[in-house]
Amino acid sequence: MRCLRQIRELIRLTQTPRDHKQIVFYCEGPNYFPHLQGLLQETLELVDQPCCYISSNRDDPGLGIDHPKLKQFETDEGHLRNWLFASLEADLVILTMPDLEQYQLKRSPKVAHYAYVQHSLVSQHMIYRTGAFDHFDSVFCAGPHHIEELQTLERIGGLKKKLLVEHGYGRLDAIRREAEQRPAEAVVDATEPLHVLVAPSWGPNGVIETIGLELTNTLLEAGFSVTVRPHPQTAKLSPATTAAIREKFDDHEHFTYEYGVSGQESLHRSDIMISDWSGAALEYAFGLGKPVMFVDVPRKINNPDYLAVGIEPFEASIREKIGGILNPADLAELPEKLREQCASWDPEELPIHEYVFNLGDADKVGAKAIIRQAKALVSSKA
Repeated sequence: MRCLRQIRELIRLTQTPRDHKQIVFYCEGPNYFPHLQGLLQETLELVDQPCCYISSNRDDPGLGIDHPKLKQFETDEGHLRNWLFASLEADLVILTMPDLEQYQLKRSPKVAHYAYVQHSLVSQHMIYRTGAFDHFDSVFCAGPHHIEELQTLERIGGLKKKLLVEHGYGRLDAIRREAEQRPAEAVVDATEPLHVLVAPSWGPNGVIETIGLELTNTLLEAGFSVTVRPHPQTAKLSPATTAAIREKFDDHEHFTYEYGVSGQESLHRSDIMISDWSGAALEYAFGLGKPVMFVDVPRKINNPDYLAVGIEPFEASIREKIGGILNPADLAELPEKLREQCASWDPEELPIHEYVFNLGDADKVGAKAIIRQAKALVSSKA
């Protein structure tokens, strides 16, 4: 039934008037919607013609938006989506999924321009695969480090120059707005247990995949409240590991397991985050002014040639400025290090504006860039 519905959705999309497909957003699902939400909403306020929103997950909140200028369509994560992308007719396609043209998603000859929107503050050249952004026409950059990295990659690879937009990071702005709207918290009682959020990246060397069970046990035995928030890919690729954590600790009164990463509640309720190479750590520190303890597992390297770029990845260079670093072999020292980190942390020393463009206004700036590009594409056809 679902497949038939998605086929009908494809037919409906192909029958949609061409001028309603000048701007097309594609989202992988609920976990990526927060990175497009504000940008989509601001674009709808400025656009003349209706635009389209396509998602690979029926639970995506974007499919439920009620707006007269938005047409929504559901597809899958496989063959239907891939066929759709290869045959899509549009002026401007906006997505948060890298590796265009390299794997499943191919450029359509009937699409004039592809724009990539960041879904993390991390650098472009270590965690992402080689060539992850080579086939985009423009990249919306969260901060100066993205501009420098992409220009260097273009120069080294002899690539055509892309349009690099000084955008910012809408997800970060949303976290900061939510924090401002919350009631002011009382001074933390030193006798109350710290609330620790475990939110690492994913992969064979990730914190949850390697020491997740032992780490959680260490934190709970130290008397902390613990929320484990695995990356969606960890839950997908290492289900036995996440199941073992839930089975052992689900009945513990101070343990919470979080099934998605789109919500913000655990970010605001916790006192400190434990992470590894996850971009969520940067959102946490920059968005809430809270410290991060990095477990020093091996770097997450998907581009073996990243050293040739000659730029230390942002997620590596920023670590000691937003928290502490723990050798996984010293796990017994973690509780005391967390207490010390929280006691000495001063968020006022973090110059966020130096690292992120248009803090507080990213969605407005990005939407204006989208409209400018869409109008330029229409004019070029006249």
